[in-house]
Amino acid sequence: MKSNTEETTITESITEEEHKKLLMQQEITIVKRMSNISHKIAVMSGKGGVGKSTIAVNLAAAFALKNYQTGLMDVDLHGPDVPHMLGVEHAVLGQSPQGILPVKVRENLEVLSIEFMLPSKGSPVIWRGPKKTGAIRQFLSDVSWGKLDMLVIDNPPGTGDEPLTVLQSIQPLDGVVMVTTPQAVAGEDVRKCVNMVKGLKIPVLGIIENMSGFTCPHCQQEIDIFGKGEGKELAEELEIPYLGSLPMEIQVRENSDQGKPFIFADPQSQISQNFMEIVSEIENKLQN
Repeated sequence: MKSNTEETTITESITEEEHKKLLMQQEITIVKRMSNISHKIAVMSGKGGVGKSTIAVNLAAAFALKNYQTGLMDVDLHGPDVPHMLGVEHAVLGQSPQGILPVKVRENLEVLSIEFMLPSKGSPVIWRGPKKTGAIRQFLSDVSWGKLDMLVIDNPPGTGDEPLTVLQSIQPLDGVVMVTTPQAVAGEDVRKCVNMVKGLKIPVLGIIENMSGFTCPHCQQEIDIFGKGEGKELAEELEIPYLGSLPMEIQVRENSDQGKPFIFADPQSQISQNFMEIVSEIENKLQN
């Protein structure tokens, strides 16, 4: 991949027919790479700030704890936070005759992100649609994951180029996990994502209501800062599975800032146990 500010162009020396052949070859490579992965799951949200990346990171971490060989692909090109949440933001991608090697977090968990390819932590990715689409397809065609049980894809919020490229390029995709908060505005945006996924004939594995309630550490009173129950109501309305809810917890934020998924940092905590129940629901849907 070249400079993070350059546009995608097809040089004049390449004819349209030659370009089509290159795309076909890339498509064949993507199919071959993805055939080595048993299950592919996309994590999506309609709105930013709902904790989608936190869910994606901990979903991959939970699969790793269950002894699945797991990969996590961060396609949030403009806000690649996944490496920081895993404590590997300073890692470097490897190279092999088979292609680019993702960063190893632990023995059975690897991660890929555009963050590993940027010249510095503060470097912005200033790309238009074609460049973003091309980069994601390179993620799928040029990266050597090897044999995986699970690949979790963290998409940016919304229904734009990045999630559309993932949904159309990975065939078959086992399904999508939707993340929302109890706010009505978050639900409205998730509804659009669900309709997009349904329109592409891809299963919605279910919806998670994140930041659902906050327990005051001083008085132990539960406060519904963003409301409560919107995720369940939305699931019923759209006729998709409701996977469960997760509360706001200070420890989750601190763990993410420190590069430790909460599922690794304290697997016995209440939120970790609640989350593992959600993961078991997703497992059951994948097996069925």
